[in-house]
Amino acid sequence: MTPPPIDGRLLRRGLATIKAMVRLHPRPFAIAVGGAAVFAVATVASSWALGRVTDRLIIPRFEQGDVSAGTVAAGLGLVVGIGFVKAAGIVVRRVAATITGARVGASLRTSVVRRYQEVPYSFHRTNPTGELLSHAGNDVDAAVEVLHPLPYSTGVIVIVVLSVAWMLNTDLWLALVGFVVFPVLVVANVIYQRTIEGPAESAQSQLGDVSTVAHESFDGALVVKALGAEALEGARFGRTVDGLRDAKVRVAVVRATFEALLDAIPALGILVLLPVGAWRVDQAAITIGTVVSFVSLFQLLVFPLRLFGYVLGELPRSVVSHDRIQRVLAVPIDPRHATVSQVVDPSHPRPAPGARLEVLDLGFAYEPGVTVLDRVSFTVEPGRTVAIVGATGSGKSTLLLLIAGLLDPDAGTIRLDGRDQADLSVDELRSQVATAFQEAFLFAETVTENVLLGAPDDGLDDALRLAGAERFVGALDDGVHSIVGERGATLSGGQRQRLALARALVRRPRLLLLDDATSAVDPTTEGRILAALSDELGGTTTMVVASRPATIALADEVLFLEAGRLVDHGTHAELVRRQPGYQRMVQAYELDRADRDGDVVVGR
Repeated sequence: MTPPPIDGRLLRRGLATIKAMVRLHPRPFAIAVGGAAVFAVATVASSWALGRVTDRLIIPRFEQGDVSAGTVAAGLGLVVGIGFVKAAGIVVRRVAATITGARVGASLRTSVVRRYQEVPYSFHRTNPTGELLSHAGNDVDAAVEVLHPLPYSTGVIVIVVLSVAWMLNTDLWLALVGFVVFPVLVVANVIYQRTIEGPAESAQSQLGDVSTVAHESFDGALVVKALGAEALEGARFGRTVDGLRDAKVRVAVVRATFEALLDAIPALGILVLLPVGAWRVDQAAITIGTVVSFVSLFQLLVFPLRLFGYVLGELPRSVVSHDRIQRVLAVPIDPRHATVSQVVDPSHPRPAPGARLEVLDLGFAYEPGVTVLDRVSFTVEPGRTVAIVGATGSGKSTLLLLIAGLLDPDAGTIRLDGRDQADLSVDELRSQVATAFQEAFLFAETVTENVLLGAPDDGLDDALRLAGAERFVGALDDGVHSIVGERGATLSGGQRQRLALARALVRRPRLLLLDDATSAVDPTTEGRILAALSDELGGTTTMVVASRPATIALADEVLFLEAGRLVDHGTHAELVRRQPGYQRMVQAYELDRADRDGDVVVGR
């Protein structure tokens, strides 16, 4: 997602962003501000104490040659006591600010990931994974970064207010020097804030681009290496990284320039303060200790005021990143998440093992004007096995995604046992419908965790047996407790597909959807798996995207799709007899299988 451009209302937007984040965890933030206030009071008090020690202890020691032990003890106690209070304020502020940032970051990250899980599947199809990772990672980190120095910045405001009050009460002429320095610092900070807006926004956007390209490169490592495209992919990644580097350099140049300026302004103020202070001492209007106090205060103000500028510098990144997060959180969730399932009366009979599926005038397009499914209608009775056959791009997988509730139809209705699919909650839909895809995704967890994914474990053994996975899982070093690696990297394609099939079966679905889920398995093993499913899941309604004659032959009925339209619906024998297009496709499947079998023989 491209972040919105930053307008002239950045400061108000920044305050609104900070307010929204602080409201997530106000207590630790309030404690951090309290610690910063203590630190601020102690900072001004330390300058005042230094002046008192100068007048009461140091100057008398030089002028009179001696001071009492009580005076030394009092001066030492004053300085050390204020130092302890100042240190306590620092500890409280830092600890509480760290807790605030960590808790707000955790809350935002959890909200983003939860929204990813609740939004429709179409959202994930249209947003790169790298960009989504950037929202949950880099954007959250950048958004909360401003919270860490923020309590200190509130302490800076207290320091400035107390300093101005003390200077006015002490000497008007010295106060005038401060009144010149402070506005100059404010103006410099405002200019800094406006100058760094554009580079900060560009850097954050480039960071998301780098994450996207990096994720694609790592995820597609097999393709890159197989085609020898390492140099090409490296160059693509290099161009993206160069863009991020240039954006960060621009930010660093602006920051370095203004940090030097913010350091120089208080130092110049001290250069003016010394002759003015000497003049006022010569007039006997103030003491030397007062001048020392003012010089000390100006020196102490250098870092706090510089940090205030740092907060303003971080504000654009925080606003941009928080806006990106909010745009994710504003994506409407799948309405089925908000649907309340009807409470089933335990006295009522349980639903039949198989679901009755009705599809009426179903229409869908991923993009306007590019129809994928056009007025598809059919009915599947409970317990029937239906093969979906068609050429590549005919809409077979899309049809299963719609039936599974992963995509919302543009037109038409899908009903399970007479109920509109849109009226079913996600939990209710998932309890009745399970899907196994051709591309079997496995997590870097154990076999058990990959198959169950929250389902009861009492059906694990049966699911592995029906999916034909029992033997190879038993041969693994730790059996069902073996970790399969990222995306199942330690397993073959056929083994991954069988675990994905077991994952669907363990849920005992009333409607089982198989999207070419055994394509990576050899035909003999596939035949055994499908025969076992037919024998032991006789009550389950099953729909199979099929491209092998043996798979089609096991089906009770066949749906034949062409260019998104349902051309015919009947048994395999009926379609072979009356549909020339279907007959040609089956013959092509048989020839393809014969060629592959021949290749195997030659290879041996």
